[in-house]
Amino acid sequence: MDQRIGTSSQPLKGEPVKGAGFDPAFIPGLTTPVADDAENAERVEETDDVEDFQDFQDVEDVEDADPADGAEDGETAEADADEAPVDGPVFEAADRRARIVADHRGVQLFLDDQECEFRWDEIGAVETETGRFGKRFTVTVHTPGQRWYPIEIEATSRSLFPEWEKRLDAVLDAYFED
Repeated sequence: MDQRIGTSSQPLKGEPVKGAGFDPAFIPGLTTPVADDAENAERVEETDDVEDFQDFQDVEDVEDADPADGAEDGETAEADADEAPVDGPVFEAADRRARIVADHRGVQLFLDDQECEFRWDEIGAVETETGRFGKRFTVTVHTPGQRWYPIEIEATSRSLFPEWEKRLDAVLDAYFED
């Protein structure tokens, strides 16, 4: 009796073989499409040349350009919202490595040179936890996609924990919708 190793299903005839099951280096959206014939290959090359030419700008144009001209309406509105001060509660806690900021924009987590930002509509829950004996205050941001992002802030004293809890609760009450 013969035994085959692997799957017995074969790709459909005429369709290019795609996916990580066939090519471990396959990343959707980052690789160029496979051209079946010479006509498609020429068309792909032509579009690449046109895109490269359209992306080219003179240095003088970049220096003279107004920064607000190139931004779309959504980008300028978002930039204005980031810069506009809001008279609402803000929570900020930091130690030598980590920092958390919760304000009108959402929750930002910083650890060393890494940064993670969540808007309020991306957050499913925010959880706090304190160690029984240590001085570590843990804040965990849960997303609706069942992922969580914890960060630990080392306090100078355990007496800061109730104050931090109260300030974080005020921010969550003001901006976070259940």
